[in-house]
This record gives sequence, C-alpha cells and structure tokens, in this order.
Amino acid sequence: MTQQLANRYLPALDATMRQVIANAPLNGAEDFRVMLSYPLGWVDENNQPYPHQTGKRIRPILLLLSTEAAGGDWQSALPAAAAVELLHNFSLIHDDIQDDSDTRHGRPTVWKIWGRPNAINAGDALFASAYAALQGLAETDLDPKTILSIWAIFNRTNLELTRGQHLDMRFERQETVTVEAYISMISGKSAALVSACAQIGALIGSSDEALASHFAAFGRDLGIAFQIRDDILGIWGEPEMTGKSAATDILSRKKSLPVLYGLAQSNELGALYRRPSFSNADVDEVVERLNAVQAQEYAIEQETRYFQEAVQALEDANPQGKASQGLISLAEALFQRNV
Repeated sequence: MTQQLANRYLPALDATMRQVIANAPLNGAEDFRVMLSYPLGWVDENNQPYPHQTGKRIRPILLLLSTEAAGGDWQSALPAAAAVELLHNFSLIHDDIQDDSDTRHGRPTVWKIWGRPNAINAGDALFASAYAALQGLAETDLDPKTILSIWAIFNRTNLELTRGQHLDMRFERQETVTVEAYISMISGKSAALVSACAQIGALIGSSDEALASHFAAFGRDLGIAFQIRDDILGIWGEPEMTGKSAATDILSRKKSLPVLYGLAQSNELGALYRRPSFSNADVDEVVERLNAVQAQEYAIEQETRYFQEAVQALEDANPQGKASQGLISLAEALFQRNV
C-alpha cells in the first residue's frame, strides 16, 4: 500500500473508529475500553499511547477507494470502512485464541495479556461495535434500499467468515483436504471480507447493484490471491521480513495450498505429515519435499491466476478517476509483497 493512500484515508478512518469506541457505553469498565483499543493499535496494555503500526488497514482503504472509483464521495463511506476494520479485528482476536497464537504484529495477543475469557468478550464487543459503526450510514444521504443492501452483505459476510474459520479448524484434524475444498475455505475466511469491502464501497458510491457485483468479484479474487501469497510466505518467506519463522506453518501442520499440492504429489511427504511430532530436521525435509515437487511454483501460478482474474473483474467495473489507479496500485502491492 502506498504512503499516499495511507495519508489520504487513514486519519479520517482512525478518527471515525475512535469515536465509535469512545461512544461505547462502558460505564464503570474503563479497563475494558483498553482491551478494545489495544488490538486496534492505539495503546499498549497499560493504556499508554502505542507508537508503532499494528495493521495496514487494507480492507477499509479498499472500501474507500471503491466508493470513489464508483463515482462517490469516500467520506460518506467512513462508517462502513470503520465497520469492516472493527469486524476484522474481532475475527483476529478470536482467531488468535483458536490458534493458540501468542503474538500478533510483534506484540502479545489480547488473550495472552488478559486471558481467554476477557479476550473472547473483547472480540464480541468489537463485533458489536462494527454494527454500531455501520449504523452511521443512516446519517448519510444514501437511500434506505442501498443501506439495507449493505447490511445484507455485511451479515452474509459475517457468516462466511465463521464458515471459513470452521473449515480451517476442521482441516487441521482432517488427513485429506482437496485444493477445491481449500479454495472454498479461504473464500470464506480470507476473501469474503475483501469482496464485501469492494462491493459495499461501490454500492455507496453508485447505488448500482450490477456495478457493485463487478467490484465484489474483484475483491473475492484479490482476497484469494492475497491468502495464497500468505501461504507462500509462511514457508519460503524471510523471517526478518514476515516476523515469524518459516517453520511455523509446517510445525503447526497448517494445510496451506503448497502443502496440499505437495501431499497430493508425494507419498513421502504424506508419511512425514503422519508423524506425531516434527523435529527441525523434519521441517527441513518437508521443505525439501515441497521443493522437489515444485509446490512453490504451483502456488505462485495459482496466485497469479487469481490476481489476473481480479484485474479483469476490475476492468469490467470500469472504475473512474484517480481512485481507479489507487485500486490497481493497492492490488499490485498486495500481489508483490514479501511480508
């Protein structure tokens, strides 16, 4: 994401999100407000200002760009942009609990500091806050029919997120997973919210359902390509860039796209994955087996295909103005990233 996009949208987005959290009725529970502000990157665990970035805000920026590219005023989309970022952070808090993850963005996760029960509650509060933010659309000039359509997309996306997460957790215990089933899973867990951002943004900008469907397709394919890039970096990424060991995904038996492809190609790799535990030497052997069947090359091919389909869907949408180039730049930055 370019710094120019961040400078254009993030101050107003941040102010909108802060207002939503400030307006939450938490009388007698100000310590709870710290738990909500912490994952958003505003404070540390002691409620002191936090000086480092904890998220790129890709999804809300995509929504605001889509609003502008569809011919609308991006500032009218701020309630929806705040809503999707709050929803995203709700999902991350719960995901960290379910994955038993100690760190996110280089610092302890919410559950690691305050315990699992408090973290579940904080995630639930951000979920509710997302709807409080979305309610702000009622104060814009959008017609009621368009607002109801946006609510329907938002609700459907919530179910898709949880469906995808369910499949992801189920796949951890499932010995055989097809590539098709994996794409279905990431279409819910990773791509659904990206798709919703582009679709909602286009609806706010145009109130045109047909136009918004092209933006939705763009976001869906971009979201799938985004996740495949994560899968590649999870095995072959540079630890100093990604912030985690390249062995992490293998040690956790994560069924990412390269691994699924490798398991389908190599019986030896399948035998490795049936071992009760992995040593460092086993991790090295897994990577060697994946390299032998060209799993990284396969994943890059799939990532490229979905990226190209996303670009085609965006061309079909015929985005307008400077925001159209912003969408292309954002997509290319996500496609080429190494973190």
